[in-house]
Amino acid sequence: MTNLLASVALSVLQVGPFPGHGAMPEVPEELRDRPPRSEPVEQAQPSELAKCLRQASTDPEAALDTAQRWREGAQTQLEMAQSAHCLGLALVQSNRMTEAREAFELASGEAPADNLAYSARLAAMAGNAAMAQGDAEAALPLLDRAGELALAAEDDELGADLRVDLARVLVRLGRPEDAASALAEARDADPLDAEAWLLSATLSRRLERLGEAQGQIEHAAMLAPRDAQIGLEAGVIAAMSGRAEDARASFESVIDVAPGSSEAERAQIYLEQLETPAAE
Repeated sequence: MTNLLASVALSVLQVGPFPGHGAMPEVPEELRDRPPRSEPVEQAQPSELAKCLRQASTDPEAALDTAQRWREGAQTQLEMAQSAHCLGLALVQSNRMTEAREAFELASGEAPADNLAYSARLAAMAGNAAMAQGDAEAALPLLDRAGELALAAEDDELGADLRVDLARVLVRLGRPEDAASALAEARDADPLDAEAWLLSATLSRRLERLGEAQGQIEHAAMLAPRDAQIGLEAGVIAAMSGRAEDARASFESVIDVAPGSSEAERAQIYLEQLETPAAE
């Protein structure tokens, strides 16, 4: 067991038990280094917004002009917000992240008061534009506001997703306790979000709260029993808790459900280390 824990502590793994400062293990790449949210919002879109967003994806320079002309002739608050939304996406595609962040912030503020979920998505785009620049301090209030708006809109799935984003930034800033609180909000908003439970277990383990980590990973496994990352994390928690047989069973399950995956490779390494006698 000593060899296993030593190796785990030295490994830099996607699902490793001791992440480096500023990184949360198990965070998928699309969350850890997520680009600004630029997908069309999940609502019926006026043709002008859909057209502008498509143009921003294919010809951002032309879209900048389109968005500006639209903005100059906008008749409603929604049109103002949508034109700034398109402008922000075009700026992202042009890798002008500071300006994109400003455009998304503007759009979020201009979104109608009865469309808080749209405002939340736009604030999240601003936060992720800041993260794309490596500016976690600037991203923090934007993502916090985005989550508050989503929760106020009672969009539980979006609220949970944005609280996970906030936790990711808080971990990067060395604020694990605040990250744990953000993840608790994510779980409360959407109790069926397996990822929120997985990340909660990871962070609890990192904080050496193995009892909490065990309960959280069990809940994650109940929601997504064939998720290889959950199985791998369950094995690491079991190993750190001195439950070698449970750890072995979890690692073997990862190999069974995801053969050939990176998680299966790590599980195999951990299994071999479990079989290695501890150094005297």
